[in-house]
Amino acid sequence: MTDHIDGKSIMVTGGTGSFGQRFIQKILMRYKPLKVIVYSRDELKQFNMQNSDVFSKYEETLRYFIGDIRDRDRLELALSSGVDIIIHAAALKHVPAIEYNPFEAVKTNIIGSQNVIEAALRTNVSRVVALSTDKASSPINLYGATKLAADKLFVSANNYSMKAIFSVVRYGNVMGSRGSVIPFFLKIKDKGVLPITDKAMTRFNITLDEGIDIVLWTLKNMLGGEIVIPKIPSYRILDIADAIAPEAKKEFIGLRPGEKIHEEMLSEGDAPSAVDIGAYYVILPSTLSKTLRLKYINDYGAHVLPPGFSYNSGTNQWFLNVEDLKKLMTENIGN
Repeated sequence: MTDHIDGKSIMVTGGTGSFGQRFIQKILMRYKPLKVIVYSRDELKQFNMQNSDVFSKYEETLRYFIGDIRDRDRLELALSSGVDIIIHAAALKHVPAIEYNPFEAVKTNIIGSQNVIEAALRTNVSRVVALSTDKASSPINLYGATKLAADKLFVSANNYSMKAIFSVVRYGNVMGSRGSVIPFFLKIKDKGVLPITDKAMTRFNITLDEGIDIVLWTLKNMLGGEIVIPKIPSYRILDIADAIAPEAKKEFIGLRPGEKIHEEMLSEGDAPSAVDIGAYYVILPSTLSKTLRLKYINDYGAHVLPPGFSYNSGTNQWFLNVEDLKKLMTENIGN
């Protein structure tokens, strides 16, 4: 079924970012949307995107809006042309920079998210899917805290809506994303030394295309108020180093500000409100968890999680080894 996208108008906040561009490319290839609005604050990225071989052939479908999610009036203007769906991907996300510039993250990740919600409620939007992060579960850094606050805002927005439904997708580190460890190691591997924060460190891993597929699944199946969490593999930081530069010396430098040794996507505290539906865990809103749980049990064969359950990159049962990582990097990064 494609009726959840075909003939619909879609706006992607952060539309010129890595996720935004790939998501837009995928839906233009797979579906027939009426209109796709690329909403971002970077005019150069919009210009480059508009003139690229990938997107120039879709000029009748694509619209480019320069705007910041901190500006609710601009958001409402962008949505006033009749947008059906919002994919909210705009955020400040680099942990050290956010630790140094905390209120900028608050203004974008929290206040900006509230602006997206209010603009959607004031217009004709029917579905909103917001992107979250594993760092929003039991956060220890400001990035995670702002994304947890944003998750709560999108979940609670369903309490005020007469039409739009709001849901969240939460997943781990995207392989090869800007500022992440893999492109950093690839850039410096020829120096013969790889700086490693902690030898025990683990992370969840997902490819960009897998993340897009989860968003599309959520967009099609969302009931409103869910946080959808995919079951994905983990990797050990030492295995990443061996996959990229096995001969390089490993220099252990200690944790950066706001950094965890292991990441978590579903905490022990979330588990009583969550269900397992096979490929995904779904955290249900506490105010509607009984009603939605019954729907998920009936529609997806969901079952409740055991007491004390958590989903952690260190205790995950699915780990990528060095050869797995080499193969994924070749397929998704080209190295």
